[in-house]
Amino acid sequence: MKAIKFIALLLLFPLAIFSQQTEKPYFQQTVNYTIDVELNDKIHQLKASETIEYTNNSPDKLEYIYFHIWPNAYKKYNTALGKQKLENGETRFYHAKDEELGFIDGLNFTSNGNVLQWEYDFKNEDICRVFLAETLLPGETVEISTPFSVKLPKGIFSRLGHMGESYQITQWYPKPAVYDKDGWHQMPYLDQGEFYSEYGTFDVKITLPKNYVVGATGDLVNGETELEWLSNKAK
Repeated sequence: MKAIKFIALLLLFPLAIFSQQTEKPYFQQTVNYTIDVELNDKIHQLKASETIEYTNNSPDKLEYIYFHIWPNAYKKYNTALGKQKLENGETRFYHAKDEELGFIDGLNFTSNGNVLQWEYDFKNEDICRVFLAETLLPGETVEISTPFSVKLPKGIFSRLGHMGESYQITQWYPKPAVYDKDGWHQMPYLDQGEFYSEYGTFDVKITLPKNYVVGATGDLVNGETELEWLSNKAK
């Protein structure tokens, strides 16, 4: 019995070494955003432009980048979100009127003056794949820009939406999917849990009608003026 156990250990040990050698090292991509967005509260629409700086910190060469365009989850009843709602016995989204739904459009991805080819995911329209003009090598950075607009859904289905002229704006801009040691994580929007995202910086300019109050994270750059306005409004 001792001899058999010893042989089993010899057989398992090389497999463990092989597994460790093929494991990719930990890395994390960097995505920095510059976004300029304006709210039209008459037609419940966001009009925006976005530029990202995507740094490939992986050991792999990238030919394309998957983007989440999650407002399209609200586009029709048979999206992943719509199917989830039905599976949970919720029929409000299935029977929603067209004016209650939402979507993202106007996308035109460019990089260094080159128009980039892109396509919707074959299964989920709230995901797309953007093909790079040149292979993105390890350690390199690419800049990608696009205009876009979001027709905001009625806020009765999930986190993104509006109730009259009160707006809850979440997961609204084109966002690269996470690429880690396990590959791409291009996941459709679902009404559960949180969202796996890359880290980076956000420089966001928001233009609103004068009578709106914004609740958001970030640094207040016009603090004195804004606090005076809020104080007067409170009075």
